[in-house]
Amino acid sequence: MTTASVEAVWEAVRDIGALHTRLVPGFVVDTKLEGNARLVTFGNGMVVREPIVSIDDNAHRLVWTAEGGRTTHYNASLEVMDDAGFGVRVIWTADFLPDEAAEAIAAAMSTGAAVMKKTLDLLE
Repeated sequence: MTTASVEAVWEAVRDIGALHTRLVPGFVVDTKLEGNARLVTFGNGMVVREPIVSIDDNAHRLVWTAEGGRTTHYNASLEVMDDAGFGVRVIWTADFLPDEAAEAIAAAMSTGAAVMKKTLDLLE
């Protein structure tokens, strides 16, 4: 939950080449666009190519997949929604294989979500 507006949060989320500056600075240290994908360098040094599946401005929903890293399959979405006067909710969902990566993925998503909240709370 963040106090920023849906529009401000969605603008940051949909700026797919600026993860490292607008959404999760430090957690991601660099993002480079490569056609319809982004090359993401995480703070731990891992580099993952993330093809963008869709950017839906009406639903405020971004969907991507990942190549490289710890998984053999990874598909994720980030949705931005107004939570009926309580603020803006960002829902990050990921499906991946192998199941043994669950602990590491959960820890990374938890850290990323905390950085995202801190960053988004600074938006007006």
